[in-house]
Amino acid sequence: MSKLQERYTGSVMNTFGPPALALARGAGARVWDTDGKEYVDLLGGIAVNALGHAHPALVEAVTTQLSTLGHVSNFFATEAQVSLAETLLDLLGWTDARVFLSNSGAEANEAALKLTRRTGRTRLVAAEGSFHGRTMGALSLTSKAAYREPFEPLPGDVTFVPYDDVAALEAAVDDTVAAVVLEPIQGEAGVVVPSAGYLAAAQQVAHDHGALFWLDEVQTGIGRTGAWFAHQLLDGVEPDVVTLAKGLGGGIPIGATVARGAAATLLQPGNHGTTFGGNPVASAAALAVLRTIGSDDLLAATRARGDQLAALLAAQSGVVEVTGAGLMRGAELDGPYAAHAVAAGRDAGLILNATGPSRLRFVPPLVITSDDLDVLAAALPAVLDTARTVAGLHQETQETRP
Repeated sequence: MSKLQERYTGSVMNTFGPPALALARGAGARVWDTDGKEYVDLLGGIAVNALGHAHPALVEAVTTQLSTLGHVSNFFATEAQVSLAETLLDLLGWTDARVFLSNSGAEANEAALKLTRRTGRTRLVAAEGSFHGRTMGALSLTSKAAYREPFEPLPGDVTFVPYDDVAALEAAVDDTVAAVVLEPIQGEAGVVVPSAGYLAAAQQVAHDHGALFWLDEVQTGIGRTGAWFAHQLLDGVEPDVVTLAKGLGGGIPIGATVARGAAATLLQPGNHGTTFGGNPVASAAALAVLRTIGSDDLLAATRARGDQLAALLAAQSGVVEVTGAGLMRGAELDGPYAAHAVAAGRDAGLILNATGPSRLRFVPPLVITSDDLDVLAAALPAVLDTARTVAGLHQETQETRP
């Protein structure tokens, strides 16, 4: 354990457990720890660092904006704030719509939750396996019992139904439901992809009962799947509300709640607010991310590198399923050794992420290169083999392997 890790445990609340590494700097899809060891970053700050680390466009945007206006409060407008809202609406292709800017995905979802209350209805339908945040309102929409139970009773009347099950939605949604909230791809559940017609059917079920259709694109949005927003990969899916964060600021905290049509007018002065939301520095950072994704054609790069990542994962002995789109991929292992793979990956110079006992998630920066993925391809077989051995599963998996 480094001295910085020791200082961390002596001064920071133990909400995340002891840090696995003490990181000092980054460049592109690589990071270095305080001992100078280099790693390929396959986690990207949990799908946040869209432009990787120390990208010149992001550095310049933040530095330039901070040298003029750093913070002015929402009593006033700034060019960065308004331009960001306009750009998001353009990318969504929405005209009769408005944006609320906040500081995180949880805050974006809190705003959307309050927006649904303004319909006059209080009931919501969400999916099993969902993750929408840890603030009290967002937590009420997050299905994992271990997150919810220590803080119950939670606000709201939320019904959870199985993901990718249209019949369950039809049975749960009635005229008392304010909104149906879903992730286009479930991220924290391990990159779970629904069947092709599920979201369109869910939208129809919601609208048949006068409910809003709300898509949480906090993890899937901003180019992560190879489209600006994951729902744009599907025909006929036009949500009423979209929530964003993570990749939007490229590492600078920002969230956005976007609503269209009648939903765009539900929150009025006094209904909601934020001190830092729409901060010009965060807004300038988000604009730099969006402009760079566009100018550098990172959507096409994400699709190409995503295909490369999926192929190399599928080629691994012990990987039984690969899911996802673009640079949001899940790998199901043939045994419960994902946590051991994360540890073995660090030893091999890889930053990996486990979302379950046998599930790895890959959400690297959108600027990851073919060479970076070649490093992963070269190191991963030994990482997985070591992980099986440490988990005591090596002999068993070898014997059951075809």
